[in-house]
Amino acid sequence: MFSRRHPYLFFLIIITGMLTTTFICLAFIIGMWSNDRTEYVGEKVGVVEINGTIVDSRTIIEQIKKFRKLDAIKAIVIRINSPGGAVAPSQEIYTEIMRTREYKRVIASMGTVAASGGYYIAAAADGIVANAGTLTGSIGVIMGYTNLEELLKKIGLLPVVIKSGPYKDVGSPARPMTDKERELLQEVVTKIHQQFIRAIAEGRKLEVSQVKLIADGRIFSGEQAKELGLVDRIGNFEDALKWAGELGGIDGEIVPVYAGDKKLSLLRYLLESSAKIISDYLMASNINIQYRYQP
Repeated sequence: MFSRRHPYLFFLIIITGMLTTTFICLAFIIGMWSNDRTEYVGEKVGVVEINGTIVDSRTIIEQIKKFRKLDAIKAIVIRINSPGGAVAPSQEIYTEIMRTREYKRVIASMGTVAASGGYYIAAAADGIVANAGTLTGSIGVIMGYTNLEELLKKIGLLPVVIKSGPYKDVGSPARPMTDKERELLQEVVTKIHQQFIRAIAEGRKLEVSQVKLIADGRIFSGEQAKELGLVDRIGNFEDALKWAGELGGIDGEIVPVYAGDKKLSLLRYLLESSAKIISDYLMASNINIQYRYQP
């Protein structure tokens, strides 16, 4: 009715609304573009955060590589608050940090805990800063699974397994582990433990024999770790940031640039979230081997 009585006014309102919507959209896009572009203006220190159990290395490695390639980022701080996690992702992140050291200085900053795989990653940095009370160390490997044989008997389930070889179902929760299987798994754990020791020795420039003496899974406070040569300085995140800036040749105020996650589509978010949930479940319920502090 209004459009019929006042056609020109109605048309003007429609055009104004469209222009306003377009303006808002353009302002949003320009704002996003400006944030992305200005974030790296000047000399800054990149910050990569590693929080919680380490189950995947892809995102962390992408962030490290991104900072390594940006000229405006003069050094990198790896902020770690993790009890460790899966072996392979920890090793992959360690390798990427060692590779990055050839181009830019990297400092590890430890939060509440940086144990096992968390410390494995820290050891690759040029220097390590820990709080006096940071739980660290736990240089060791753990493998475990839950035996459900008695439970299966109670509920009347009889597992049937057809396998191609005697060790294909090693760690089966439906039967006891044989002595030979235990020996085989212990050998795997020992080998991976030796890899851990060598990595710490290389990253920290320590003798392998020196690391072996404390590589029995025990944890240390930040102060203890410093006395043992596992940590360089006692301090907080700001101290690590300052040290990284100095090594990167930055004069004046140091501004941290955080490696923000890319915006994900809803579908990708759901897929990645589901994959993580499944991965965490499998790690918790089936046989697995980890660089992880587990009290």
